[in-house]
Amino acid sequence: MESLSDALWDVVISGTGLQQSLLALALSRSGKKILHIDPNEFYGGTEAALSLQDAESWVARISDGSRGLFRSASITRPEGASGLSPSRAYSLALAPQLIHARSALLSQLVSSRAYRQVEFLAVGSFYIFNQPQESAQESGLARIPSTREEVFSTTAVSAKDKRLLMKFLKFVLDYESSPQLETWQAYADSPLVGFLNREFKMGPELQTYVVTLTLSLDGKISTRDGLAVIRRHLSSMGVYGPGFAAIYPKWGGLSEIAQVSCRAGAVGGAVYMLGTGIETMETAGDEVKLQLTSGDAIRTRMLVRSDDSPSSRTGISRLVAVVGSPFTSLFEAVVEGAPRPAVALIAFPAGSLSTAAGEASEYPVYLSAHSSETGECPFGQSVLYLTTLATANSKELLERALEAFTHVAGGAEAPQILFRLQYEQLAGTDVTSVEGSIVTFPTPSPSLAFNDSVLEPVREAWTKVMGEAAAEAQYMVFEDREGAVDDDDVYE
Repeated sequence: MESLSDALWDVVISGTGLQQSLLALALSRSGKKILHIDPNEFYGGTEAALSLQDAESWVARISDGSRGLFRSASITRPEGASGLSPSRAYSLALAPQLIHARSALLSQLVSSRAYRQVEFLAVGSFYIFNQPQESAQESGLARIPSTREEVFSTTAVSAKDKRLLMKFLKFVLDYESSPQLETWQAYADSPLVGFLNREFKMGPELQTYVVTLTLSLDGKISTRDGLAVIRRHLSSMGVYGPGFAAIYPKWGGLSEIAQVSCRAGAVGGAVYMLGTGIETMETAGDEVKLQLTSGDAIRTRMLVRSDDSPSSRTGISRLVAVVGSPFTSLFEAVVEGAPRPAVALIAFPAGSLSTAAGEASEYPVYLSAHSSETGECPFGQSVLYLTTLATANSKELLERALEAFTHVAGGAEAPQILFRLQYEQLAGTDVTSVEGSIVTFPTPSPSLAFNDSVLEPVREAWTKVMGEAAAEAQYMVFEDREGAVDDDDVYE
């Protein structure tokens, strides 16, 4: 068997994040000579899912400054808390993104046959967290109605607002056609809330319901983008079953898709090396010479990597909490015949939280609650993922949101917080770079829902690697491998 150094590789893929892994899937039946490396000891890159022990090691590495996009990471195990299971019983996602049913990612997983290896779960209701008012009204969770049936049945919205909401939902479903198109074009680049106010006479409360469906991290999404996202949400409702518009991959979200894609690459003949990064790089004619941290010196016709350099764009602050409660009421099917959801999303609107010094939250805080059905924690526990834009007080606001949620959803006695992981994720570049034989993927946006724009650089890289053969090949369209249907039906 020839050594790594003896071979001339068609492509070296550095990193096993989602984009690099999807590229490995796309090339898995190309016959290309592929080396796939990752400096981490685990798959997934910024979309990885970590056991408790892996999380401890990851935080230690971030603390020494070796992870460019992450900072201010810490782990807390509250004193007196009991019930934490062994490390491998947990799979904490760094990028817990939901995937809308109309996403092109799902279409590619189906056409490539990779979907057989992934188990998907329903994402349930979206909620708004309501703080108590001066009238001593109880705080609680209000479900956001996003279908005709939910609008009619909800008691959280007045009759007048129900009519406004129905009018808007009908408008969005056909917003790209006349006369709807002419109605919103003048507001295209203005905040969605202004459009809702002027054209639909919505008050602040109803505006919050609508903007929450966009999952906008700053709450200032434009009318053009907001209508597109809400249209995607509404059109995704019922595609894979009644009562839900989005799904979530079991065992750690996008990390599971990355691992499945890498397995396809390995079956196709790619060589995998974890714990191996690039030490030095030199372009020599049509080749790229790489010195790996493993000590190997290799040559490749093309290098595909990701950019881990922070940019000036605003990053996010995250808090991941393992909680000793199943929060059963969050994970109930609300439509007859619907599957039991494994994920629920709760929004704390801007201004609904305050620091100890009385500073109100400038941006929304989102809490994604995951049941044990996700495979991310043991039975009887839940994993809560809290996200907001990074500010000077975002860490404290996430703690406030966690405290408020567990107080409301945990019943008479607030459940124990068994484990906390906190960190900031910086934003990176949003542009693909192609310099000769080196392709650098942009950093995926740390959004709450998967954005199909992530897929475009992958196809561009595939086209460059395939060269002239790309004109005759079908991108991400494969037949089942022999025996795959019988072996893999358990995943459907």
